[in-house]
Amino acid sequence: MINLFNAHIENLSIHRVGNKSRNEAIFLSESPYGLNDEIVPLLKEYFFKSFREKEENYFQFAHEVDLEYNEMFNFATEVFTNPSSIHDVSKKITNHLFEQSNHPHIKNGEVYVTYLTNVSIDNNVVDAIGIFKSELRTDFLQFEEKNSSLEMILQEGINLNKLDKGCLIFNYKKEEGYKILTVDSNRYDARYWLEHFLSVDAFQDENFMTKKYLKFCQEFAKEVVFPAEDKKQEVMFMNRAVNHFAKNDEFEETAFLNDVMDNPDLIPEFKSYKADRGEKYSIEDVTSFPIANAAVTDVRKSIKNVINLDTHIQIKLDFINPESAEKFVEKGWDEEKQMYYYLVYFNKENKS
Repeated sequence: MINLFNAHIENLSIHRVGNKSRNEAIFLSESPYGLNDEIVPLLKEYFFKSFREKEENYFQFAHEVDLEYNEMFNFATEVFTNPSSIHDVSKKITNHLFEQSNHPHIKNGEVYVTYLTNVSIDNNVVDAIGIFKSELRTDFLQFEEKNSSLEMILQEGINLNKLDKGCLIFNYKKEEGYKILTVDSNRYDARYWLEHFLSVDAFQDENFMTKKYLKFCQEFAKEVVFPAEDKKQEVMFMNRAVNHFAKNDEFEETAFLNDVMDNPDLIPEFKSYKADRGEKYSIEDVTSFPIANAAVTDVRKSIKNVINLDTHIQIKLDFINPESAEKFVEKGWDEEKQMYYYLVYFNKENKS
């Protein structure tokens, strides 16, 4: 997890990058921008807001031959080795971004390169490099007194409430390619920022593995458990899966399957489905890993615990007390109506 509350912007370089395919130019500032107490809080909110609101999916620099051939990895290493080089390296970074700006949909914009200190990640305080890009312009009005009237002046600028593109490169886990967070609000060319400019892969730590394995379980529940049994069992399987992750620090697949599979006949089905679909989630050969509690919480929030019926009735199952669904909800078949039914037992109706 990251904490940017105490992060400090030590340096800011601002450049402008155009689109090469449209013969737009690149503009590199000769010197860093002079920061002041008025602009810094606004910039921190502009740069960091999207990262606070976004799910933390980490990346790392990568290269098919060797990490040392990744230009952005080398730029980051140069800066972390000598932080005073940040402005000179910011020009190299902007030039690199310009060279990737060939797609006709890519918009020109300002590039901000910052050196950050006092950034917390995984309970470690480290330095970081921030690279941000503003692309979309917003119309706004200024007013000017002219004689006895107010005149409207239409101007164009950047909306500080929304960052278009950005990444944070943490001086952490260098051997793996540094730990990186990235945002891209304008996904008109998804490969441009992540693949062409940054050249990153997903960072396969415990957070990544926990989320991917539980996402796979969701697919298995939907595609195998539901057709084989019913919607209630699909929901309850995922509830048991999440609870297993929540109460353990280490994942071990055999223990997991013995704990969550009410129907033992589905264990071979699970293993077969994993062999077939596991590569999609990068878990095909994974049988054990450390569990990230924060990731379990994120996945739990995304799981639907509602049974939707075609008679426009919903049954919401309680994940906090799952034994209630097991004890007090039964499914059956009515011969006379030729319809399924759920029978729900209770003592009294609670006030909402």
